[in-house]
Amino acid sequence: MANSNESDVLIIGGGICGAATAFHLAQLGERVTLLERGEIAGEASGVNAGGLGGLGWGHNPDLESHLTAGSFEIFKTLQLDMGYDIEFHASGGLQAVHTGQQWDWARDRVLRLRSEGYQAELLTTREVRAFEPEASESLAGFMFMVNRGRANPTKATVAFSEAAAALGAGIKTGHDVQAMTQQQDGSWRVRSDREEFQANTLVLAVGAWSKPVGDLLGIQIPIVPVRGQMWATEPAPPSIFHVIGSVESHFDWSQQSTDDSFPPGLTHHGEKRITRHLYGGQTRNGEIIFGGDR
Repeated sequence: MANSNESDVLIIGGGICGAATAFHLAQLGERVTLLERGEIAGEASGVNAGGLGGLGWGHNPDLESHLTAGSFEIFKTLQLDMGYDIEFHASGGLQAVHTGQQWDWARDRVLRLRSEGYQAELLTTREVRAFEPEASESLAGFMFMVNRGRANPTKATVAFSEAAAALGAGIKTGHDVQAMTQQQDGSWRVRSDREEFQANTLVLAVGAWSKPVGDLLGIQIPIVPVRGQMWATEPAPPSIFHVIGSVESHFDWSQQSTDDSFPPGLTHHGEKRITRHLYGGQTRNGEIIFGGDR
């Protein structure tokens, strides 16, 4: 890049969205600069379960199908074709069914999904224990999603940034953005606590911090940070072989109404617990990690 402070596209945020965007734009031949106030994958993109995939493409792929099934293929390419060790594992995913009412809901959901061309199965606990021996016999059963897996979230995010840098993108960490100004010609001038940058296009990929960054531009972005919860064990011998979750939260969310004061997908409303949401698995080094409450 002739001048590393001038680019076609300037990306703010070094999480998975920012790093992946930098890589794909660099692939297209764009001059890209990415600014991250800390380190790549230093926040939410480095501390999550790393779950990937969804339901597959289906007969008529919608936006969610493109995002989930499409990204699954991208992660696969990153490891198998590009040589980055991101601990990608296309294991499939299991969702525990706890009650008879949840079983009926899961059965109807699987039938609908299969009619739409998605790959989903409803299995008894006995069937699941044949390939996931630690599954509790007290459970009613499991939904099995073939097109799911996981990757190490930190390694994957760093891999995208390294792949972008290999294509000429400027990846700059330790740059806290202080100001963003649009010029008369439509380009952007961005000032960090260390340097100034100029770009034709500005991309905000700051996740939970979108509101304060939006405030710098005088725009209201309706995204607020929510504290997630997780737990992890010491490394242990292999005992969990799939991405594991529960249908409980999805079942409960399907039954409740939401409004502006209570958006969907939360486990608590004020001090009141609405549902339990959990997902996780076992990493390559043996840690068992689960989280989900928000």
